[in-house]
Amino acid sequence: MKLKWDNEGMKSPLARARGLGSAHEGADHWMKQRITAIANIPLVIWFVFSVVSIRGASHAEFTEWLAHPVNAILAILLIISTFYHAVLGSQVVVEDYIHSEWFKVVKLIGTKLFFFALAVACIFSILKIAL
Repeated sequence: MKLKWDNEGMKSPLARARGLGSAHEGADHWMKQRITAIANIPLVIWFVFSVVSIRGASHAEFTEWLAHPVNAILAILLIISTFYHAVLGSQVVVEDYIHSEWFKVVKLIGTKLFFFALAVACIFSILKIAL
């Protein structure tokens, strides 16, 4: 398989590098990943302490706990932040290690749809209990 950056033919180094990525999008992606990582720290700490505090609770007690507005909101924020962080991280892995352009695009679209569907299912479950 011939890759764009292979040193074959009469292409200059600049011609081989064109189209391999923009130098302007990396900082934004990096910043989003760091922001979601920072947001996940207190949310995960809250979640771990909450799970430990309701350990051994019955189904009714758990649904009552999750129906509390603060717990439902924090759980939804945790889901959004965690899944968005997962999308950003998996995007980096796909872009770094998959070299076939068509497969990369298919994989990125599939990954984003997969994480989006999981997040929607989780949020729907919380809202169904909370409301």
